[in-house]
Amino acid sequence: MGVRGEGVRREFLVVSSTATTTGGFSLKDLPGSAGRMDIVCRCVNSAFFLSHDIRRDTRLWLLLLGEPNPPILIRFEGSELRYLSPDERSAASLISKALGRQNITEHEILSTPGVYIRKGDMKDVLEGCGDGTDIIYLVETGEWIREIEMGDKLIFVLGDHMGLGEEYERLLADACARNVSVGQKSLHVDHCMIVVHNELDIRRTLSKAKLSPVPRNSVSQDLKVEI
Repeated sequence: MGVRGEGVRREFLVVSSTATTTGGFSLKDLPGSAGRMDIVCRCVNSAFFLSHDIRRDTRLWLLLLGEPNPPILIRFEGSELRYLSPDERSAASLISKALGRQNITEHEILSTPGVYIRKGDMKDVLEGCGDGTDIIYLVETGEWIREIEMGDKLIFVLGDHMGLGEEYERLLADACARNVSVGQKSLHVDHCMIVVHNELDIRRTLSKAKLSPVPRNSVSQDLKVEI
């Protein structure tokens, strides 16, 4: 398991129930033969990309549960990332290269700068969370994110279009995760990540300026997201 760096303030754990766990998949058929790898790649881009920069304080865990070798954990480290461009095929290429490594075991190995891979499951990620880390499960029925207090170190857990399932939800409950929603509308997982980033960016800006939080019953103009 990778060491949690001091500069990491935001983590995401995205669970894909169908994404392939072998390399060499076609970059031209990410939704089909790669098991909806297109969704996973969009999450990579949403986790890290700004308009002309990347978020170096962010870490992304991908938990891949598709055939033939689940479960696989891939860790993207924003402070170390290289060779990643803001398109799905670029992210897919880095994932494919990692999955193509020989002898993937429970010991994490470096694939390309900022991309690590190992055999592992959600429990391994949660057990590696340091003291004081807020574990937040993003789910439609949770508390509205605008109404909760959050610490400095956060990990957000998201399922794909098929959800997490009872076993993982039980694991999160045992880890004292909080159920949190980003709004009343059902959003794609990668869009949820952008909303979370935006919310945390607003809070950081307000904190630095020592301004009052945005009122609960108002809509902030800062919620505009540049895509």
